[in-house]
Amino acid sequence: MAVEKIKARRDEEYVLKQIRDKDIRFIRLWFTDVLGFLKSFSITPAEIEQAFLEGMGFDGSSIEGFTRIEESDMIAKPDPNTFALLPWSKDVKVARMFCDILNPDGTPFDGDPRYILKRNLEKASQMGYTMYVGPELEYFYLKDSKSTEVLDEGTYFDLTPLDMATPYRRDTIFALEEMGIAVEYSHHEVAPSQHEIDLRYADALEMADNVMTYRLIVKQIAQQYGVYATFMPKPIFGVNGSGMHTHQSLFEGDRNAFFSANDEYHLSDVAKGYIAGILRHAPEITIVLNQWVNSYKRLVPGYEAPVYICWSRRNRSALVRVPMYKPGKEQATRIELRSPDPACNPYLAFAVMLAAGLEGIKNKYPLPPEAHDNIYEMTNSERENAGIESLPADLYEAIKIAEKSKLLKETLGEHVFEFLLRNKKAEWDVYKAQVTEYELNRYLSIL
Repeated sequence: MAVEKIKARRDEEYVLKQIRDKDIRFIRLWFTDVLGFLKSFSITPAEIEQAFLEGMGFDGSSIEGFTRIEESDMIAKPDPNTFALLPWSKDVKVARMFCDILNPDGTPFDGDPRYILKRNLEKASQMGYTMYVGPELEYFYLKDSKSTEVLDEGTYFDLTPLDMATPYRRDTIFALEEMGIAVEYSHHEVAPSQHEIDLRYADALEMADNVMTYRLIVKQIAQQYGVYATFMPKPIFGVNGSGMHTHQSLFEGDRNAFFSANDEYHLSDVAKGYIAGILRHAPEITIVLNQWVNSYKRLVPGYEAPVYICWSRRNRSALVRVPMYKPGKEQATRIELRSPDPACNPYLAFAVMLAAGLEGIKNKYPLPPEAHDNIYEMTNSERENAGIESLPADLYEAIKIAEKSKLLKETLGEHVFEFLLRNKKAEWDVYKAQVTEYELNRYLSIL
């Protein structure tokens, strides 16, 4: 504990020096609500030492999933490890830090998504594991936020002139790298005006912070070019929706716990248990990975989004894909969960993925047989005979499954579990009462 305090103080002193040396005028303190929306308020350099010492008080009653008005006092304590300059603030230098949210007595707040992830990462640590993730976030560039008018008719990996957004992605990558976020790939995706920038893998907490930063930067750069970027899972009917395929692995120190030299798939028992845990608990954690009514418009057959609960090495219609092993690349052994969408709360999403995987390891869940066929082309009876079940078909079904989930309640904690269910039920009630354009076009002239 003493060593941790010394390190924390060194990190704080580094931040204070950066603020002085670079003449930073404002520091934005960032945190997220339960639904995954980024929140922020600014402080001046004169307040930063106090912020490190005691945190900064704020009213939590207006933040989704935080507190009621009669118990509204909250404290935001900045994490000096997340200090970075905002690259679009040129004239007046502004930095940001992510915060941990505390109760007035200094204890962690149960409704803080960052704390929920940290708590579950500690459970993994007690088992000897560190979780690493590498998400692939897809999104659309649109003319504006009022319509779904696309900017191009490009397809997968298209280059100019079909891919008009090359400079948008380029400047987004520059901004990410300025903030210390490493990028692996960027390219045009399958649908018109759909794009992807893949972040290089990192430990789960750092990556959740990076995902929140990534989403803001993508939107910020788009705004500078006079267009709109959206992470809505399915904004356009008839084309692919946007996913957040999440590559993940567990390490024991410097060793990849998912790799086995003697297994035909090069998967260890740890990896097989982890996959089995993800598959068994997939229906109940879907409400976190796909939390919006619109999320389920993406999870339909025919658009590369997974619907059926199975795993495979080559088959991209499977829920879990295991990338093929390359000799000498043991450290890259990983699994890819293909159901999450980019509008989820990454802290909660990584937490429930990890919790499901750890359940499989602890309880030695058997790994089902690999799915070799295209699951979309199988009949219902063929899938049933193969033991392949489906993800929830809509938000209502996801709610009903989640309500009964002991794993979900333990992972999120009672505070967030109950809030999330209340919020999603309210969203479904509003949605189901809507009269849609589809209904008007289909029924108005004949009924």
